[in-house]
Amino acid sequence: MTHQIFSLIGKRALITGSSMGIGFALAQGLAEAGAHVILNARNAGRLEAAREALQDAGHDASAWAFDVTDSQAVADAVAAIEAEGPIDILINNAGMQFRHPLETFPEEQWDALFQTNVKSAFLMGKAVAQPMIARGQGKIVNIASIQSELSRPGIAPYTATKGAIRNLTRGMATDWARYGLQVNAIAPGYFKTPLNQALVDDPAFTQWLEARTPAGRWGRVDELVGAAIFLSSDASSFVNGHTLFVDGGMAASV
Repeated sequence: MTHQIFSLIGKRALITGSSMGIGFALAQGLAEAGAHVILNARNAGRLEAAREALQDAGHDASAWAFDVTDSQAVADAVAAIEAEGPIDILINNAGMQFRHPLETFPEEQWDALFQTNVKSAFLMGKAVAQPMIARGQGKIVNIASIQSELSRPGIAPYTATKGAIRNLTRGMATDWARYGLQVNAIAPGYFKTPLNQALVDDPAFTQWLEARTPAGRWGRVDELVGAAIFLSSDASSFVNGHTLFVDGGMAASV
């Protein structure tokens, strides 16, 4: 029984931004738990390489290249994927980052951050929730951040987007829990990913991070998988509107 409530056998999971980094790690983890994973990214070549890697490892995977910030592309893709089988799980992982002092932050980069980090979750959540509501069940997991709670110099707009994701998660749960959906978020701390490569390559930042994080190190992307499986499975059937911090204790410490 303990293992069964975490099983994803027979489930179909769509993960946005999943050709590399955290998204690919989550796709791999959900596949290992038994799900058919549907990869998404804009770069078709990188996406196909990710799908092949999962299939070569014996996992059940497909790939759909589309822009999650384009409402028509989202509607068309979700309808086509649903025609092949239900989307039981959506993980909104697509995201980007720019770093500049706030007083000189380019307006176009502000707009791009909100398009990719927030609008995509709204569009995908809305499109996927409609058939989930009709079925009376579904799981949506938004990827928030340690920056949903804290901030650092040079990333105020990114922090604003991740704060929005945390509250959008609460709003989605408030609207959709009554229909049998569970909507939650995972807030990663600092993980070694392509998005953080500039920080990983900075010895001074790593020294600061190791001193600031109670666990004393960077996170590994595979350490996010357990949280994703929990929030995607029957184990979290009465968990709604929650943001689960996976951060080595950073948000708990001063």
